[in-house]
Amino acid sequence: MVERPEERPPLSRERVLRGAVAVADAGGIGALTMRSLARELGVKPMSLYYYVAGKAEILDGIVDLVFSEIDLPSPGDDWQSQMRRRADSARRTLRRHPWAIGLMESRANPGPATLRHHESTLATLRRAGFSVAMTAHAYALLDSYIYGFALQEAALPFNPQTATEATEAITERFAGEYPYLVEMATKHILRPGYDFGDEFEIGLTVILDALTGSIPGDGSQPQP
Repeated sequence: MVERPEERPPLSRERVLRGAVAVADAGGIGALTMRSLARELGVKPMSLYYYVAGKAEILDGIVDLVFSEIDLPSPGDDWQSQMRRRADSARRTLRRHPWAIGLMESRANPGPATLRHHESTLATLRRAGFSVAMTAHAYALLDSYIYGFALQEAALPFNPQTATEATEAITERFAGEYPYLVEMATKHILRPGYDFGDEFEIGLTVILDALTGSIPGDGSQPQP
């Protein structure tokens, strides 16, 4: 919705980037163009170039804004609780901005929020006692899980409210032909209160517990 002139705050780089996030949230990253952004802000497209060089800089900026919404882990505190806090926050953030899932690690010019995020995460893992190599492995594993789950969750054709209806249709269609699929539907997905999102915490716990075994000794000192 275009703002009326009397309601419009002065144009700024932050306002341009916030507007770009709003366009992407509403229509996906494919909907974000200089023209659509100018329309969102109620300005002429050429006026945007005073604040950003082009779409690449906009993408750098909005990815950094998304990273700024994710809770930073605290190095020195219990690493599992900090990684869980970070993962939960990242999942919530990506649910608000599903277009960002494929862009989070794609930018060659990371902004300050992105760099702070990576530094805090690396510091938390290193101070937990992981070696440099294992820190890299743990970080990659956690992010693969978080981004992969967020992508899968965003692509689901149903939500918790419509899961029962969708699953019942599948069960009726495949009854007798795919017994394990029907078993999963009737004994797990159709149980009261089922929510696919609950799988996130279960999988995250498995990963964190497995990673614990990779910390040498008592984990009190960073390993080389």
